[in-house]
Amino acid sequence: MSIAEGVVQLLEEQSLAQNYTRVKHVWLEIGPLAAVESEALRFCFDAVTRNTLAEGALLDIIDLPGEAWCLGCATTVPITQRYDSCVHCGSYQLQVTRGDELRIKELEVE
Repeated sequence: MSIAEGVVQLLEEQSLAQNYTRVKHVWLEIGPLAAVESEALRFCFDAVTRNTLAEGALLDIIDLPGEAWCLGCATTVPITQRYDSCVHCGSYQLQVTRGDELRIKELEVE
């Protein structure tokens, strides 16, 4: 719920800066390591947008892949959760490079 509220708060702040009065469509990018349940966010978004400038707005969630840099074999590898092992060498010395994002990618506004 707090993530959805944060998105609405950001939309309201930006409406003042960007001079829009209504949000029609929101595209969010979410990585698998962001610890966000997409369906719960959709439900909460509908609830928290009531009586706001984003009431009735469509929410599209773009799932991003997770990636990490393996320190053992110096390769970029796909990951689905923290503490995965390298698919090439089995090392657990992975540095996350992508997949922990939660950001607004695009808005359609009036």
